[in-house]
Amino acid sequence: MRIVVVGDVMLDRDVTGRSERLSPDAPVPVVDVEHIHASPGGAGLAALLCGGRAGGLPGEPPDVVLVTPLAEDAAAAEIRTALAGIEIHALGHEGGTRTKTRIRSSGQTLVRVDEGGPGAPVHVDPARLSAALDGAEVILVSDYGGGVTRDPVVRRALAEAAVRVPVVWDPHPRGGNPVPGCTVVTPNLAEARAALAAMGPAGPARDETADDELAEALRTGWDARSVAVTAGARGAFLATTGTAELLPAVPVDSSDPCGAGDRFAAAVAVSLASGASVHRSIGAAVAAAAQWVEAGGAAAFRDGRIGPEGPAAARRTAERPLSEDPYEAAIHTVAATRARGGTVVATGGCFDLLHPGHLETLRQARALGDTLVVLLNSDDSVRRLKGPARPVVGQLDRAALLMGLRDVDGVIVFHEDDPRAALDRLRPEVWVKGGDYRPEDLPEAPLVRSWGGRVEVLPYLPGRSTTGIVERMTAGNVDAH
Repeated sequence: MRIVVVGDVMLDRDVTGRSERLSPDAPVPVVDVEHIHASPGGAGLAALLCGGRAGGLPGEPPDVVLVTPLAEDAAAAEIRTALAGIEIHALGHEGGTRTKTRIRSSGQTLVRVDEGGPGAPVHVDPARLSAALDGAEVILVSDYGGGVTRDPVVRRALAEAAVRVPVVWDPHPRGGNPVPGCTVVTPNLAEARAALAAMGPAGPARDETADDELAEALRTGWDARSVAVTAGARGAFLATTGTAELLPAVPVDSSDPCGAGDRFAAAVAVSLASGASVHRSIGAAVAAAAQWVEAGGAAAFRDGRIGPEGPAAARRTAERPLSEDPYEAAIHTVAATRARGGTVVATGGCFDLLHPGHLETLRQARALGDTLVVLLNSDDSVRRLKGPARPVVGQLDRAALLMGLRDVDGVIVFHEDDPRAALDRLRPEVWVKGGDYRPEDLPEAPLVRSWGGRVEVLPYLPGRSTTGIVERMTAGNVDAH
């Protein structure tokens, strides 16, 4: 597998230390430096992430080639050293290496200092560039506004390549527009709105375009095969020919989203190179970006807390050790499923005194996707819904019984009267209810549809219910059914 990354490289420096006082000559914090760490940024970071399989995707790491302008200075030498193992095709570079220095304390960036540049390519040899692109199974364009995507020779080569291989284009407001025929373009919401505005009155839509319509408007305007607009914690809006949908992210505790766009684009490129469809690749990228943010983002990557293959959470399997918190186990099972591009199904209920009706509902629900998570009413919730004599079986035992079933991959206990809050955290692609409801009558249906999910209602088995079992037990007739 060969991935070629084309774009603007820079050097990222993190200066970290303690900040416990203000300067006497100006109202600014003083940072006592404890550590300085430098690593490649921009297209350099994207290349590293592709080389590490960008989020724990299975298989051997791809061969990665980086095509970028590279200066002849000390900062460029640091970049070359850090990119050992990645084949570099250096283009001529205007000015010194672009360097971004972040001064950080207690996990927060206090100030960023930029120097060097402009970094535009000079004297690009078309033959050498074409040779570098030859043999690529996927090309990732990592645009950081330095000028690579505005160079006519580079643009011509990328346009020719887009006809024969998948091109993933991660755009920048100061860069050139994606060439026609890109397989996926991956702007964030701000970049998407800026790009739409730049198209002017003749563009496919106006500034008031809703978030879920942006991707399709840009796909048309850029003549791309698909556009995935990343929307932070919400996931990504994907538009392909004739379809548009939201691929939701599992909410995570985030402290630093820096680098999430690079993680997303790299995961798309690696997944496409592995033979996955665009839809599955975007799903994998949404999960990989969420895990990246949860682990601490680019700062955690630069100081070694996470490697290029992704955080430890990205490499967890669907196995469920008894010592692990059930909620965390379910969330990581869902993340692993989405990293593979799979479909998450959820169902909910009390599941008090498991019976064949429950088992059949769970079996049918599991068949609708790749992972099934049960949202289980807590004991207090069951009492409010069913009366003081219920549940017969406590929530811990009910959860343990469910987790012992082949069709159940995770259990989340919720304490409210309905599952909407738990659903909003999980955001499954499919929500299943058993019974004779109409989907539109379920109070949670609008919430599920808000992130592009669908609601399925499965019929109960006749004569099978926990209430009926309890009534027969109370009457002394435990043989029926």
